[in-house]
Amino acid sequence: MLQIVVGAQWGDEGKGKIVDYLSRDVDAVARFQGGNNAGHTVVVADQTLKLHLIPSGIASGKPCFLGNGMVIDPWALVYELDELMRLGLSPELTISAKAHLILPQHLRKDTMQEKRRGSKPIGTTGRGIGPAYSDKASRIGLRVETLLLSKDDMLEECKVFLQRTGYHEEKSKDEFAIASSTLAEELWNVRHHLRDKIGDVSTSIRDLLSKNRKVLAEGAQGTLLGLDHGTYPFCTSSNTIAAAACVGLGLPTWVVSEIYGVIKAYTTRVGKGPFPTELKNDVGENLAQNGKEFGTTTGRKRRCGWLDLVALRYAHGLNGFTKLTITKLDVLSGLDTLKICVAYSVNGEAEDNFPLNSQSLENCVPIYKEFPGWKDPGVRGWDSIVRKDFSAMPEEAKHYLDFISKSLNVPIRLVSVGPRRKDTVEITQ
Repeated sequence: MLQIVVGAQWGDEGKGKIVDYLSRDVDAVARFQGGNNAGHTVVVADQTLKLHLIPSGIASGKPCFLGNGMVIDPWALVYELDELMRLGLSPELTISAKAHLILPQHLRKDTMQEKRRGSKPIGTTGRGIGPAYSDKASRIGLRVETLLLSKDDMLEECKVFLQRTGYHEEKSKDEFAIASSTLAEELWNVRHHLRDKIGDVSTSIRDLLSKNRKVLAEGAQGTLLGLDHGTYPFCTSSNTIAAAACVGLGLPTWVVSEIYGVIKAYTTRVGKGPFPTELKNDVGENLAQNGKEFGTTTGRKRRCGWLDLVALRYAHGLNGFTKLTITKLDVLSGLDTLKICVAYSVNGEAEDNFPLNSQSLENCVPIYKEFPGWKDPGVRGWDSIVRKDFSAMPEEAKHYLDFISKSLNVPIRLVSVGPRRKDTVEITQ
């Protein structure tokens, strides 16, 4: 049984907490795309984990997998593993030999490309994700399996890589030799930290599934940031929808049993790109401050706005959610009036469908439905609600959630009302 967790918006929906919560009832957790441009925060007891590559299931002590669909910075991974060890966590980790490596050349190229965009940047994290995926698609990148080579073979692979990618351009023959040996030496030094963790992720997960074990596939970023179906070019470099899980882990589609769509109770976006419901006022600032809307990976402040149902219907159509999880509902507490965008106005005409491109989305004006807000129960009040059940929620909050569920025709399974694992309300059907 494969359960998939994906973001339904522009990322930052709180997938880390949801994966952590669900991972208690599964046997393993796997990442299937992206790299350390992702940032998942997990709060357990008095411990806060900021994860970038390791799946959020680590907090539950579950075996973790990094799939072939990922691009992996080996130095960032070693640093993350060391940090977890310092906190007393020792993950059982298997890294796909087929995943591609992010190398120092990719980081430099990422930064250089963003500078060349001048006044029209796309807001890349600068972690080398795009250039690494580009080399993968061009069939000239280095895969994790490179870390299993002998020293001489590794040097030869580095030479070929630099020749094919053009990262050695404008270098003399001697400079090229130095660049190749430097890269090989850096990889050789990091290999002993990771080589025992490299394996066949696809086979390992298929073995678990054949024994009726449960595996949770953790997506990074969000549906609207996907390379094919997101707001291109203001997007990431991988496919972020549920269908990518089977490709990124090497699994048949028939193993999928549940697809959890993670929805923040409002909408946020980091970096550039169209955002119809963005609030450039005190309400938006209030959401940013109360929701602590700052990126886990970059620290950048997130743009905030009302919930966008047009975008959510689009995301549901791409993913086929079987369950919804709503996060940060508590952040909306205390507002007199809430709004949900139910359609767009385009040239004076109401439009229910998400537009085909970013340029068209820029011209969409949200059409809102208003909802009464609810008083803030405070931390103790939310704790009391969690101890009871969904029926203890403020009536206005239940109405708000019910509208989302009925609009998408998907039941809500979890509602998060705080950062801690225990700040979660389960809804049983």
